[in-house]
Amino acid sequence: MRESMSEIKFTKDETDQIVAKVKAYFNDELGHEIGGFEAEFLIDFFAKEIGPQFYNRGLSDAQRLFAEKSDELGYLIDELEKPTL
Repeated sequence: MRESMSEIKFTKDETDQIVAKVKAYFNDELGHEIGGFEAEFLIDFFAKEIGPQFYNRGLSDAQRLFAEKSDELGYLIDELEKPTL
C-alpha cells in the first residue's frame, strides 16, 4: 500500500524538534516570538501546501539514483560474462 503525504506522521520527539526550529527561526531571523501552537499550525500549512513538491522531488531523486546504479550493475554483470566458442 502506498503512503501519501497526508498520511505521514512524525513522532512527538520529531514534532517537538521541528516546532523548536520554527520558533527559533522566527525569533532569530524575524525578531518575532511565536508559540508552539502557531509553529505547529505553520508546519501543517507548509506540509500540506509545499510538502508534496519536496516529497515528489525526493522520489524523483531516488528513482534517478536507482536507475544510475541499475545501469552500473548491468555493466558489471556484462563484464562477468565468459567467452563462448
